[in-house]
Amino acid sequence: MFPRGLRPFEQAVREQAVTRGFANDFRRFFFRGLTVVLPTLLTLAIIVWVFTMIQTYVGEYINTGVQWVVVQYGEVLGHSHSGSPAALPGSQPGPKTPWRPLVGSDQEWDRVKGYWRTYHLSWLGFVLAFVAIYMLGRFVASFLGRGIWRMLEMAFLKLPVVKQIYPYVKQVTDFLFSEHKIEFSRVVAVEYPRKGAWSVGLVTGPGLRTLQGAAGGDFLSIFVASTPTPVTGYTIIVRRDEVIDLPMSIDEAIRFIISGGVIVPQHQQLSQTETEQARQGALVALSGKETPE
Repeated sequence: MFPRGLRPFEQAVREQAVTRGFANDFRRFFFRGLTVVLPTLLTLAIIVWVFTMIQTYVGEYINTGVQWVVVQYGEVLGHSHSGSPAALPGSQPGPKTPWRPLVGSDQEWDRVKGYWRTYHLSWLGFVLAFVAIYMLGRFVASFLGRGIWRMLEMAFLKLPVVKQIYPYVKQVTDFLFSEHKIEFSRVVAVEYPRKGAWSVGLVTGPGLRTLQGAAGGDFLSIFVASTPTPVTGYTIIVRRDEVIDLPMSIDEAIRFIISGGVIVPQHQQLSQTETEQARQGALVALSGKETPE
């Protein structure tokens, strides 16, 4: 029943090892495939969400406004020529209803909506929404529009609930869509938040003039990003001679920060021997601290 020289217990151990090996391989390759597919799916999901939000909260109202214009045009044109509303393509004849100024008759609204459904014109509001957002951006960029928007924003911030939410949302959108991007010149290591604890920082520029004049020497402004969201962090000003330049690109530093130090550039990785020596040195230092005097 069992292979010669192989006991049932050994057979069970071997089968369990094979099963465990398959489970480990499946988990490893599954997560590897997930790391390939997930960024693409999340990107597409975000794009679809943005377009859907624009269509729902802007495009639909623009569609209603365009339909209202068509209704008014059909009412005025139909009553001025024949005393009854003009028929639109794709509409069904119905009972005559009275004309209501600035509202339109129910019959005319049904005709316009039927026209919209027949020719699938819901995309019109979506396109006009993009045009409206572009025109709003052009207006706010002007001197008059900037002043008006600042006044509206100040009034907006006085609302009870909005003033607790709006400033933080605005900070995120300004960071993502601002034309004046933060320029990082190089990557450095700085002792922060205390001596002996090193953090990876991004140099944003020189220090403040007043600080350099009062304390003397050259200073650097450094942005120390947070893990795993590098859009937040702390800005510190330190002396130039208190930082160590790291031979890393900005992208490599950001990947290092987001991953919590897991993703290390190839040229910065320690060899197996160096890692073992560092581990032994740490154990020796720890045992020295624990030794009583």
